[in-house]
Amino acid sequence: MNLKGRIQRESFGISNAENQWIIALAGNPNVGKSTVFNALTGLRQHTGNWPGKTVNNAQGYFTYRDQSFMLVDLPGTYSLLAHSVEEEIARDFICFGQPDATVVVLDATSLERNLNLALQIMEITPRIIVCVNLMDEARKRGIIIDFDALQKELGVPVVATAARLNQGLEELQKAIFDIAVRNQATQPMQIVYSEDVERAIQLLQPKIEKVGMGNVLSPRWLALRLLDSDPAFLEEIGRFVSLNEDKEDNPQSKGGKVAL
Repeated sequence: MNLKGRIQRESFGISNAENQWIIALAGNPNVGKSTVFNALTGLRQHTGNWPGKTVNNAQGYFTYRDQSFMLVDLPGTYSLLAHSVEEEIARDFICFGQPDATVVVLDATSLERNLNLALQIMEITPRIIVCVNLMDEARKRGIIIDFDALQKELGVPVVATAARLNQGLEELQKAIFDIAVRNQATQPMQIVYSEDVERAIQLLQPKIEKVGMGNVLSPRWLALRLLDSDPAFLEEIGRFVSLNEDKEDNPQSKGGKVAL
């Protein structure tokens, strides 16, 4: 088993079949994420707990164009700046689980609030699809969304769905296929921070690349997390650095610490 597969199995309880693509499903609570999950996977799913946690771990399966996909339904979270066990699980899987694509489900009636999570995930990975769900509710309220403009602004595929009515699901499957299987290029929107923060990021990025996680995670995103100075998350980053590096050749990663 390769390193990616070992991390997914040991840290997240994910054991996919050979040639099966792993897709993370993320979103705020109450955006219809579980409805999207059930609509895509039907009865082809099972549940358990995340390793070492009492939080439910739901995994489902679907096939599209002769390709097999495992859909991992992450706990609902408002932010990747975690303050609960559920948020930590969602954050760690998106950051370190290396899914082949991440679908972020948004509520069409509350885009502004929901986009916060999408923008955070776009700082981590370009392999992202934005699913704007609850379009049936948006239509009832007279809400009109310019999807072409939204997709151009975000720089990633945007798909409109009403999952409980089975609307837009084939388009969502195609977008997942294009990102995971065809490796479709995206240009995710990046937030530009204050001048002082941007200067600090530029100083940290070269050091981060030496630690060895720059080939797995965005060095810019890691620099931002170091600036946050969250001790618990820095420990998690160090643990995954140690898994990805040969400790003898890379003394900076010894002991699971991030030594910059």
